[in-house]
Amino acid sequence: MVAPLVAVDGAAEAVDSVADKQPVIEVRDAIKRYGVGDASIFALDGVSLRIEPGEYVAIMGPSGSGKSTLMNILGALDIMTSGKYFLDGIEISSMDENHLSIVRGRKIGFIFQSFNLIPRTTALANVELPMAYQGIKPKERRERAMVALDVVGLGDRINHEPTELSGGQQQRVAVARALATRPALLLADEPTGALDSKSTADLLDLFDQINAAGRTVVVITHEDDVARRAKRIIRMRDGKIISDKHNEVRVA
Repeated sequence: MVAPLVAVDGAAEAVDSVADKQPVIEVRDAIKRYGVGDASIFALDGVSLRIEPGEYVAIMGPSGSGKSTLMNILGALDIMTSGKYFLDGIEISSMDENHLSIVRGRKIGFIFQSFNLIPRTTALANVELPMAYQGIKPKERRERAMVALDVVGLGDRINHEPTELSGGQQQRVAVARALATRPALLLADEPTGALDSKSTADLLDLFDQINAAGRTVVVITHEDDVARRAKRIIRMRDGKIISDKHNEVRVA
């Protein structure tokens, strides 16, 4: 049973990015090139992209299409060769690693295929950890973590370690960890890749609820079934966006 997502931010806390006028993501003419001269390869070749607050977007493409490179750019894990990137109104195109790290912690909630949970550490402690890095006081981060775990249906598993949880439950802990920081953007990289069909359906239901509560969700995936849950599907090939359409056959 998943609790109402509005509880994550509290009644007095609207989702920040929804209230703002600027897009959560604005990429202008992004180029990412590896190598030099005739040996250079364009992983991104003039990509421009705008994602508004509250959107639910799937980015798709085959291996080598540039979707993973774009994910790294959007997640402030890598920088472009040229172009501009504004995240929640802040230009981060030319930031150094220290500043990028701060932006990542404050603006982006990551969900990865491999869960990236710390072994021999409780679910509650795993969710608290990013907030500790942000300097949030222990009492507040404990409260946020408990609420987030309750939201994803794991309020009775807060003291369980990753090995005591199923794959689907571990991914829910990762979602709770992402939500608890109250990010402008929830960025999921192949989040269902390690899950069975039941856990995949449960996770996608959770994403639907997170988005319905106003959170901006971007999912990087190669799976059509996952992409069909999004409201907008962007397809990439050879470092370019070849299709960007609102999903008219969305599976609810």
